[in-house]
Amino acid sequence: MLAYIVRRVLYAIPILIGVNLITFALFFVVNTPDDMARIHLGAKHVTAEAIERWKTEHGYDRPLFFNPAAEGAGKLGDTLFVDKSLKLFAFSFGQADDGRDIAREITTRMWPSLAIALPTFLVGLLAYISFALVMVFFRATYLDFAGVVLCVVLMSISGLFYIIGGQFLLGKLWHLVPVSGYEPGLVGLKFLVLPILVGVISGLGDSSRFYRTLFLEEIHKDYVRTARAKGLSERVVLFRHVLGNAMIPILTGAVVVIPRLFLGSLIVESFFGIPGLGSYTIDAIQAQDFAIVRAMVFLGSVLYILGLLLTDLSYTLVDPRVRLE
Repeated sequence: MLAYIVRRVLYAIPILIGVNLITFALFFVVNTPDDMARIHLGAKHVTAEAIERWKTEHGYDRPLFFNPAAEGAGKLGDTLFVDKSLKLFAFSFGQADDGRDIAREITTRMWPSLAIALPTFLVGLLAYISFALVMVFFRATYLDFAGVVLCVVLMSISGLFYIIGGQFLLGKLWHLVPVSGYEPGLVGLKFLVLPILVGVISGLGDSSRFYRTLFLEEIHKDYVRTARAKGLSERVVLFRHVLGNAMIPILTGAVVVIPRLFLGSLIVESFFGIPGLGSYTIDAIQAQDFAIVRAMVFLGSVLYILGLLLTDLSYTLVDPRVRLE
């Protein structure tokens, strides 16, 4: 297994280089270093000397991918891409264009993101699987039909509606929870209730339908008929046998969301005023702060690759027949 992990880690290097390459190309197609300098200098009649000085101070005075003025390997090495990318592989994110340390900001903001994303993920997964199992237990009945209709209705509503509707009903009309805001520690739990509730409900429709379909495919297999033939109750068949054999696709869908747990939800954090990594990324995009954008894209890619690796490793835990070679 160690050799498999090492091989997967080595495979990740060209993937990260490719992601970084695309990030650089896309960002600088839209914005030139001169545009970035004008945005950050914030003056309408900024001088050419001030732009050149800003580019030199922030390291944007080099060519992007190819430096014709350099010699030998420096034509590719003495470029903006190499200068900004190599440090990322050492997880040295540097400073944002406003001078703040990016690693410190990530360390500070990851906790509000996790405070929202982790309960939403755990409560949501439990709710989705439970609801799907109930629908399968009452399959081909009016309860199953009502559950499917409810899922379709929930899927058809925009996520923004849940946010705005929740803020209006629970926050402004009934005054049960704050409309927005965040405080660290236990005193801040009141700010987490509404975002978590919105996150769980907004995902109930599509996730429950997915798990219902998954479980319905399982209950027609031979091992389920064998379990019923032994006289096991339908509840035991569903929760012990069907659920156990459906763990691989469940894990596939669950573990790959690890990057979202860390990076937070862009929309939810923005609407609820949560100072997490999602809102940090949106603010960086609006400010055209490329240092933060490339750091967050790189970090998201690393976490996604890590999530896929953990998914493969978890297969061996739920199914002894799986071998990693």
